[in-house]
Order: sequence, then structure tokens, then C-alpha cells
Amino acid sequence: MKPTPAGPQLTQLVPEHSLRRLELAITRRLDGLLNGEHLGLLPGPGTELAEARTYQPGEDDVRHMDWAVTARTTTPHVRDLIADHELETWALVDLSPSMDFGTTTLRKRDLALAALAAVGHLTIRLGDRVGTYLLTPHGVRRRPARTGRAAMHAHLQTLLDTPTTEPTPQPITPLATALTSLARGQTRRGLRVVISDFLDTPTTEPTDRPDWERPLRRLTARHQVLAIEIIDPRELDLPDIGTLEMTDPETGATHEIHLSRKLRTRYAAAATAQRERTRAALNRTGAHHLILRTDRDWITDIARFALSRRRVAGRSRTTTPGARP
Repeated sequence: MKPTPAGPQLTQLVPEHSLRRLELAITRRLDGLLNGEHLGLLPGPGTELAEARTYQPGEDDVRHMDWAVTARTTTPHVRDLIADHELETWALVDLSPSMDFGTTTLRKRDLALAALAAVGHLTIRLGDRVGTYLLTPHGVRRRPARTGRAAMHAHLQTLLDTPTTEPTPQPITPLATALTSLARGQTRRGLRVVISDFLDTPTTEPTDRPDWERPLRRLTARHQVLAIEIIDPRELDLPDIGTLEMTDPETGATHEIHLSRKLRTRYAAAATAQRERTRAALNRTGAHHLILRTDRDWITDIARFALSRRRVAGRSRTTTPGARP
């Protein structure tokens, strides 16, 4: 299904104006919502230790366990880390045909561009370097990591200039291959951001695991990983509009389908199950999971996510033994 968004798309605007509008919106709103904190988007494996605090099951990483304090107090403690301000961030952006879908004022591809711009803004203001891998149907394109606004604009411009891919019967480069390339090509510890709809290889059984889960797990074993899942509302349920012509964005196959109540119910159930499999797979890998929707305020969603992760990472000085409430 390839509906045309009602409003203007980012890629339909003059690229330079698009980037300026994005930067202005992100700078004003994120800086205000995040209250000017000079911290990274995620708490990373920094070089400076912070205070020890009580371990919270299900929320804290056991790799940050402070065994000395745990042995002394006989209560499990973890050691907070202050994020390293000289990290290298690499973003893998999915530009497969399914990312060209959209039924609101944004396509998923446009929202991926916006997400990359937001991550870049939160990264370059700390002086960190940002590099990108672009997953296209014809392979993976890499741009080297650089610091500064000009380099970030170059990354965004490359994404804007990448043409929309026409449906093709040829095999499309899978997300798992791109993740493997990223892991092998960039071994220096830092932040890795994966921006995708994670609609890569359909599973035939509810218990099947996606092909990208294993390489993503290997990536999280060494780096801080943020998985940004891009969703369009029409991927979750279908409207009651009778007969509709749908086209597979990857193969170009077209079918005329009558959207009966039974079909829409089955579709919604299948979509819910698919999203649950994606959530469970990302949870098993240990990656941080952020969901952005084309019909929501994505800047607010990113800010809320960043604040929630910081609260978890820096929470509980008051829970440390001897600390004043």
C-alpha cells in the first residue's frame, strides 16, 4: 500500500532549508526539554566512576556491579558511570523499500532522517564524532566519522540524496548483513544507533527469532546500542474503506484486497504479534529500545526517552547507605 502523505515531506523541500528547519526545531525543543544537561543520549561506558547505589533487578546492568561495595555491605550495588565525552557514535540507517511507506505528513524514511538529526545534535554538542552506515537495497554505504555541525549536515544530506528505490525482484541486502558490517568495521567502543522498522525477514512461526537478533546481540556485547523502531499507524491496523489495491514495496507485487471486518481483525492481531516479537528480540539483545511513530511528536518522544534513561542511570543517590534523603 503506497498512500501519498497529506502534507509536505522533508525530502520534497529544498534540502538546505530542510536541514536548517530540523536543526532549529531540535535545538530549541530538545535543549529546553532536556534542561540543558551536558550528557549523552544514553549513559555510556565512561571513564569516570560515579557513586555506588543499590542494584535494581530488571533495570540495572549486572556488568556495572560494584563487587567491593557489595561484599562490604552484603547488599548488591552497582556503580554509576559518567558518560565519556569523547566517544565515537555510529548510526545504521535502514533505507530499504519498506521505509518509503507513510500515511501521515511523514514517511518512515523522513522520520529516520529526523531521528538521525536528533541523535547527531545530542552527540556533536559534546564534541563526539558521528559516522553513518546507510542500508540500501543495493548494499551498505559508509560515511566516515567526523565531528562538528558541517559533518553532521553532510551525513544528513547523503541520506536526503539517496534515491527512493523502485520495487525489484532481486534479493535485498538484509539488516543482519548491515549489522555485521557495522560490528566488524567499527570496533572502538562507543554508541551505536540502529534506525529501522525492523521489518526485515518475516517469520513463519511465533517462536522464530529474526535474523538480525544475533548480530545485534554481538554489537551490544561491546557497545552501547540504541535501537530506534520506526512505525506508521497503518502498519498496526487497516481502515474500514472497502476494497483497496496494495503493493509490496520490495517486490512490486500488487493485489486488490477487500478490507472486511474479519480481515482487519486478523491483520491487527498479526501486526500486534509482530511488534511483540520485535520488542522481545530487542530486549533479549540488551539494546535500548525507542519507538517513534510518524503520527506522533517525535521530538517529545526522544526527549522523554533520554530523560527516562538518565533518571535510571543517575537515580538513587538517596538509596546509597548513609546518604541523606
